[in-house]
Amino acid sequence: MNNRRLLPFIILGVIALFVLMGISSSIFYTINATQRAVVFYKFGQGLDKDDVIQPGVHMKSPWNDVFVYDVQETSQDENMDVLDKSGLSIKVDVTVRFKPIADKIGYIYEKFNLAYVNVLVVPEVRSTVRQVMGRYTAEEIYSTKRAEVEATIKSESEKILLANNVDMVALLIRSIHLPDQIRIAIENKLQQQQEALAYQFRLDKEKSEAERKRIAAEGEARANNIVNSSLSDKLLKMRGIEATLELSKSPNAKVVVVGSGKDGMPLILGNN
Repeated sequence: MNNRRLLPFIILGVIALFVLMGISSSIFYTINATQRAVVFYKFGQGLDKDDVIQPGVHMKSPWNDVFVYDVQETSQDENMDVLDKSGLSIKVDVTVRFKPIADKIGYIYEKFNLAYVNVLVVPEVRSTVRQVMGRYTAEEIYSTKRAEVEATIKSESEKILLANNVDMVALLIRSIHLPDQIRIAIENKLQQQQEALAYQFRLDKEKSEAERKRIAAEGEARANNIVNSSLSDKLLKMRGIEATLELSKSPNAKVVVVGSGKDGMPLILGNN
């Protein structure tokens, strides 16, 4: 009898369990470490832009919507045909690295929904690449000002994206493809410039070496003039006498003839 009374409660409990399991995905949601989310309250305040949901397990009403954003750095590759300053067609491969500003994803969703990459990032970067490269010649883009072109594209794109709460980390020009005849002409010109620089370097080096030798020769000549001007007959005689006295003190057998040398200098004769 007691079991019959409990049976309706058991059935209701089982039904409630199945219902709860069925709607649990609408009530509980998980935000990973590299994600952030905002909630849209259908019967309340609408999109809560400033309340950004942090990583973890959360609850919501089944009728509210959760919009999840990946906030880690990501990249997008773009292959483009652009025109240089002269109207020459150039193919460029560009990589842009970016991430949404985590605490501003509500504002990103309000303007671009979840498709901000295709709606904002890609069009703005492609437009900026075309505008900037249109200010330079193919030769400048390909060789002499490639770094400047890259930095300018990043700077101008960064301003637009940052104004829309997206942080541009980097922009890289991976490759530039020119028509073969233009590329060969530019490479030949660069080679000639390198050869001219190398030749000028050798000339400057030879000029520097010649100047060094001239200065050394002038210094040696001045030193000789100083020595020659300081020598006199009396000084030479005195140095000769001093040398004779020093030699006479040695133990070797010798004969000293005073006044028999040139200019009256003593001669030292000996067999050792």
